Formats: sequence, structure tokens, C-alpha cells
Amino acid sequence: MNMAVTDGLALMPPAFEAGLGVWSREDGLPGSATYLGSGTAAVVAADPDFGSCLELVKTLGTEKLRYMGQTPILPGCYLRITARLKAMSGNRPNVRIAGYAVNAAGAHVGGLTEVGSTVTLSDYGRVTTVSAIVGTGARGGVDMVWGTAPAYGHFGLDLIGLNGGVVRIDDIQIEDVTDVFLRTMMDWVDVRDYGAKGDGVTNDRAAFAAADAAANGRSIVVPAGKYYIGSSLTITAPVRFAGTVAMPVAARLILQGSYDFPTYAAAFGNELLGFKKALQALFAYTDHNTLDLKGRRIEVTEPIDVKALAPDITSFSNRRVLRNGQFNIIEGTAWNDTVVTSQATYSTLNPKVLTNVANIANIPVGARVTGTGVGREVYVLAVDVGAGSLTLSQPFYGGSGTQVLTFTRHKYVLDFSGLAKLDRFNIDDVEFLCNGAASCIMLPPSGEMFQIRDCYVVRPKDKGITSIGRGCQDLLVDRCQFLSNEMTVAAPERVSIALNVNANDVKIRESRFVRFRHTMLLAGTGHLIVGSHWFQGDDTTLGPRLPGLVFCQPNVQSAVTGNYIDNSTIEWTNEYAPDPKFGTEYSFGGLTVTGNTFVCIRTTSWFTWFSVKPYGAGHFIHGLNVSGNVFRTVDCTIDRIEAVDTTFATLDNERMRNVRFSGNAFNGVNQLTANPVMVEVNQATAQSVWTVAAGAYLPFAGWARNVESVVSEGPITNGAGARVTGMPFVQVEQGTARRNVTLNWPEPAIGRVQMVLRMDNPN
Repeated sequence: MNMAVTDGLALMPPAFEAGLGVWSREDGLPGSATYLGSGTAAVVAADPDFGSCLELVKTLGTEKLRYMGQTPILPGCYLRITARLKAMSGNRPNVRIAGYAVNAAGAHVGGLTEVGSTVTLSDYGRVTTVSAIVGTGARGGVDMVWGTAPAYGHFGLDLIGLNGGVVRIDDIQIEDVTDVFLRTMMDWVDVRDYGAKGDGVTNDRAAFAAADAAANGRSIVVPAGKYYIGSSLTITAPVRFAGTVAMPVAARLILQGSYDFPTYAAAFGNELLGFKKALQALFAYTDHNTLDLKGRRIEVTEPIDVKALAPDITSFSNRRVLRNGQFNIIEGTAWNDTVVTSQATYSTLNPKVLTNVANIANIPVGARVTGTGVGREVYVLAVDVGAGSLTLSQPFYGGSGTQVLTFTRHKYVLDFSGLAKLDRFNIDDVEFLCNGAASCIMLPPSGEMFQIRDCYVVRPKDKGITSIGRGCQDLLVDRCQFLSNEMTVAAPERVSIALNVNANDVKIRESRFVRFRHTMLLAGTGHLIVGSHWFQGDDTTLGPRLPGLVFCQPNVQSAVTGNYIDNSTIEWTNEYAPDPKFGTEYSFGGLTVTGNTFVCIRTTSWFTWFSVKPYGAGHFIHGLNVSGNVFRTVDCTIDRIEAVDTTFATLDNERMRNVRFSGNAFNGVNQLTANPVMVEVNQATAQSVWTVAAGAYLPFAGWARNVESVVSEGPITNGAGARVTGMPFVQVEQGTARRNVTLNWPEPAIGRVQMVLRMDNPN
């Protein structure tokens, strides 16, 4: 930058031979005394060193020489004033560059340094150059820092010291030297200035580190080229990339001053690689806990294996956040499932281990296991090739034996399965466009407080969120949308599952799930499903509907509250029990279903919204509250809202206790369900035994086990109209189905009673 060139500024004073009337003996202000006719100054036409020059006799203690022209002082402009002179005779004076600062009103600006360094004329006839720089900023090398108050200056030199000496002075020069300060004026340093080659071969790590050390508050510029960095590097200054970098897979580039996805994408010249390196850096000390995608879209052509990015990390427990962007999956062979068929042996004595596994080296961690007697969503948690054994996420329900199993490894956009443990990882405001090619997220084998919030999971091929172990402990899914890839597929033909859980204390809140085969399969206890909406209907007429929310163990200690449950069943099973018949464990209990809206559209009459499916005999319900819900059908009518799936076993009605169905609203349901249930009994002919067939009201085909109260409405009379005052007694569990109650009077009686009965013991 040179303002004399770019802005056309006239800086150079005229030569002395043009006249001495513009050269002041004072400060250079208009009207001050000049050297014209002074008798102490004259123009020499032909000096051997200077050509035309000024010869001056020093007569004052400070002999001033100032150009009376107004040399402008502009912000960001730096001027160098230079004079060449030599002593001719008499006392040799000292010399310095000097100026006089004036503001726009023509007044002197005081308090400024207005002289440069003093130089001694050491010998006669020796040419000495003296110079000084004036400018607005306090930069290294600036002799006279004037700031922005002066509008212009009058510049020249001072002769100080003994009088009587004669000196000759060459024409004074004033030039713009702003470009001298460009390096310190600019807000960046260039890695090439510190030795970076950018040839893709030379290890430029030391040059990058040196540039970072020199930045001192400025940013770093990486010009065009390919810069190889051979090992991990931390850069504290902000960085701008025109060129790209290449690093070993395990080497981290930690950009503390520019930690965001766009910078990493520019650094590596590839969005996917840039994201991987940025995520790699997140699992280290970056001085940041959030990787901001800045609203950018990343084209993903292969699964992102987080462990492969951070091979030196086995567990990580500091909070980290991935936020604000979109992943768009590009279909290709990298997303194809790995399918292995192997024979293996299972024993209920070691219920989470498979032994004698054939072809075990080809079975990957995270593979889903299918076979006879295997529950849904059972995964390979660990592989011991040497021992020929696999660790499972859940036991099999089918008992001990040897069989051929299928191991299917789906491919995930974000795969955390290689990390042993990951705590407090959050995904916020991210859209995953899986495009029917990839599953979305595989959780680590262990960990707590993984959260996905305000996200979209769109068209996952097989799975939305998969847990292969206990990395789902305290999983939080908040305000998310899960949209299946099977929107036009009939419900029974779908395969995709939104999420599964093996551990405890999951919170699914204010989220929406559309047309999966199953929405949630939950093992563990302490779950809260609140304010969410899942629907699994299809466009068929009178089509069957599948379970949406599946509890996979009997005692769940969970609440399903305030949800919109649409065209799907809440199914309650014990399919992860190695010995599914009832033993010493808790049976089905600890579940609260309150304040939900249940809807079904154009489905079969035998559809139910709530189903208990024991995988072994002897089980019962001991703690279930279904209350304050609304059940409504559209364009169809169903028989009842609940049932027992007896594919494997039925429930033991004799042990039912603490089951409450109350305060529910029924629309389009042929038979209402309540427990306890109040029934009105009207007997028009005199009978001593009244049979009350109220069992249809009782849930799960339960027996009429208890009567809480019998209250007559009006008098009870005999056949002659006389009042019957004797108290009746009841007999429960009557009839072949044990669902009736008899009311026994001391004599044949006529009348009406209100009776409250139940299919359980109340506690």
C-alpha cells in the first residue's frame, strides 16, 4: 500500500533550487520567516555529491529548516522524511529530522514527539543520511507517533549544537513507507513466512507451530498448496485456509481459534474428511465442547466410525455437543449390511454368552442376532475370537441348545460401538437424511446421558438409534422427529425400528415417530415416555397393526403419560428372560399408562391397544395403572382395548393384584374395560341365587376374584312383595371361565343392587 500512488498524494517537497521562499526558518507556518534573502543560506548549483543543494550557516542554537507546504497526515499512512548532508567548515553540528504538527483548524497540536533521533556529523565532507518516520500508530520503528489529531505537518530538520559551522543539504525527501508496516498492520501471518513448503511431502508442522507462536492475537493464513503435517498439532490462533492439509489418520488437528466445521472442511478440502477430523478433535482438549456445523450439509459416503477417528481413546466422559447441520447419505456399497451365518451354542447358565461360535472372526461387534428363541433387537456386544465366544446384549428366551444363527451388521451414519464407554454426548439440531441407505446412530457398549434433541432422523434403512449394550443408560430423546423409510409399506411388512434400549431411566419426550415396524423396544426400568406421538398405520383397509411401544421385561417401573398412540399397540413381554417361566423374579408390574390419546383407523376388530405377552408360564400382573386415557376408533369398531397374547403362555389369573383400569373414555369400542368395575344387577323374578356375569368388563380375561361392595338400590323384596332383610353373601370365580359372581339371598328375592367387583387383589 502506498498512498502517494493509490490516492495521488503530493508528498515530496520541491528542490531547493526552485526557491528558498517555501523554506521556513521557524515552524513552517504561513507568514513565518524564510531563508529567502536571509544571508545565511544559498543554493549551490553543482556540489560533487549532491548536485544542486542548499548551503547553510548555523547561527542559532536550534537552526530550523521546515518546508512550508502542508504534508497530510492520514490514519494508516506512514511517512519517512530523509535528508543527506555534510559538514563543510567550522563547528560540526548535530542534526535530526523534525516536524511541526497542525490540526485542521491550523493550530499547533501539542504534546507530541516532533523530532527524530540526533545524528553527529563526524567529519568534513562525509555524507551523512538522517531519517525519521512519522505516522498515526504506535508501531515499531515509528519515531514520531502523532495519532489522528494532526491534519498535516511541516517537515524538515534541525541543526543543534555549536554555531558557526557551514553544512550542505541535499534536497529533502518525504515518501510513503506504509508498506514497511504491512506485516504488523495486517491481522494475519502467512505460514510460508515460517518455512512451510506446501508441496504435500515436506513435514510443515514446525512451520505451522512457528506461525501460531508469532501470531500473537492475529490469525494465520494458509495459502494455496497442500501442507503435510506429520503429527498432532494444536493451533491457538484463528486460521484461514486457501490451501489444504494432509495428516495421518490418528493425528489430530486442533484449531482452538477456529473450531467449527466450515474451517475443517476448508482445511482438508473435503467435507466428510473435514467433519471426521473435527469430530476427532472434539474428543480431545480443543478449548471447546461443541462442534458447530454452522448449518452446513455434509455428504456422507461411508459410515463414520468414531473409534477409528480416535484410536487412542477407549472411554470419554466429558460433555460434548454436535449441533446445527445436516448429514446427507449418498447411497453406495459402503452401506451394505454384513451378514454372517454361524452355528453357536447357548446355555441358560451363562445367558449372555454364545460359545463354540463357528466363523467367529467374521462376526462384527454390533451385529444383530436372529434365530429360533431369540428376542427382538439382540446384538453382539463383544467378540472373543480366541475363545470362540460372543457376548450378547440380552439373553435368549428359547433355552439352551446349539443352532445356526444369523448375524446382521447394519451400517450407521454415526457409529460409537468401538468406544468402550461414552458419557454425556449430545446431538442438537441436526438432520440425518439417511435416504433409505443407512441406519442412523449406534450407541457405545456403555455410557450415560447420551442425548439427541431437536433432531430429524429421516428414512433410516433399518434402525434409528441402536443400543448394543448399556450405552443407553439415561438416554434422552427430546423434541425429535423420526420418519421411516417405509411410509408406503403395509405395517406387517415393515422392518425398521426407531430405537431400542437395554439399560434404565430413558426419557422419550415430545418426539414424533412415523410408520416404523416398531417404534421403541425398551428393556430396563425407570423409563418415562411423555408427550410423544407415534403412529404405525398404513393405507390398507382393515389392516392389522403392530406393537409400537414394546416393554421387553416384566417389571418396568415406567410411566407412559400424555402421549398420542396411533394405530399401534403397547406390548409388554419378557422376551429377554433366559428362563421365561415365572420363578423368583418380579412378574409383570410397575407400569403406569395415564392421560394418553389412543387412536386406530380402519383396522381389524380384534386389534387392541394394550397387550401382555408372557413368553413362559406362571406370570401375572402385580402393579398396572391404566387411567384417564381416551380410546377412539375411526372408520372401524374394535372388540376391546386390551388382551393377553397367548402365543407362548397365558397369565395366572389367580395371582393378579393391584390392577387398575379407571376413568378411561371409550369410543368405537364394543366392550368397555374397567377394574374395579361397578355393575348394576336387576332381578325381576324371585330367585335366591343371582348370577352376575360382569367378567367381560374385566381386563385380560381376568377372573371375578373379589367383590368390594354390594349396595341395594331400593328395597329387596320376596315374591309376595315383602321386604327381604337378610344379608346376602357372594361367591366369586363362578362359571366355567370363573368370570361370574353369584349373590346368594336367604330366600328368593327381587330387586336391584349396585355391585363393585374386581379381577385382582387390591394390594
